[in-house]
Amino acid sequence: MTQETETKRPTHAIYQVIGEGETSYWHRVGAAWANKDGKGLSLKFDAMPLHGRTMIREIDYGAKEKKQAEARKIKE
Repeated sequence: MTQETETKRPTHAIYQVIGEGETSYWHRVGAAWANKDGKGLSLKFDAMPLHGRTMIREIDYGAKEKKQAEARKIKE
């Protein structure tokens, strides 16, 4: 991994998914960065899932920041 990759925020989150449907449990196990050519991802695992499925989902930072702003408004 290059220094550039390590300093940028990840573009995707990696999850271990156990179960199906409404009762499934999603545990974040790592992060991923899109490659410059757009044809792949660099993966960094904090834990290696042995069971269940592994899902890679794009991170929506805009939605996360909006939720944090709304939470701050509620506290005020």
